[in-house]
Amino acid sequence: MAVATDAGMLVLWDPERFEAVVDDDSWEDELLEDEDIVRHIQAGALVPLNVGGDGVFGVLVRSGTSAAPAGLTEREAAHQLVTAQPYLFVSRGRALVGGIEDVRGDASDGVVEHPVSEGRHAVVVHLIDWSAEAGSQDDAGRPVPGALPDFVVLINPAQPGWGAFRTAVQTFEAPNG
Repeated sequence: MAVATDAGMLVLWDPERFEAVVDDDSWEDELLEDEDIVRHIQAGALVPLNVGGDGVFGVLVRSGTSAAPAGLTEREAAHQLVTAQPYLFVSRGRALVGGIEDVRGDASDGVVEHPVSEGRHAVVVHLIDWSAEAGSQDDAGRPVPGALPDFVVLINPAQPGWGAFRTAVQTFEAPNG
């Protein structure tokens, strides 16, 4: 699925946690500042897919179970650039993926819905170098059908006793730090 942002960040969110966001003013009250975003990350309501840029990105969301956890395919793993530490996501049955500017209680155009079992989940975001795969681009450098996505998002049930979850707005650690 392709999703876009003009606000510099894609996110995965629980729409029920943002039912009060109905217009620009209510969005600004909830998500304008980094500290607001961090509050929602800590609560398990929102997971950033943040590389600090605008654009259209390919995002693949895959959910697993305790018995059959979601993982990267061999092809995805071969082109993985970096992996984020797990984020907490508390699901009420579904997740929406889109630009941070799209966060609301309902899915608007350009937002993709993904079913997620209810409960506490660990979300791991992988950044994929899709363009490194031979034959992945057309003559203009755009991804061809079947090309790998920019992000693979794995959602698995959080295991009891799980340690601390990542709470940073920036999804991946900066190089050398």
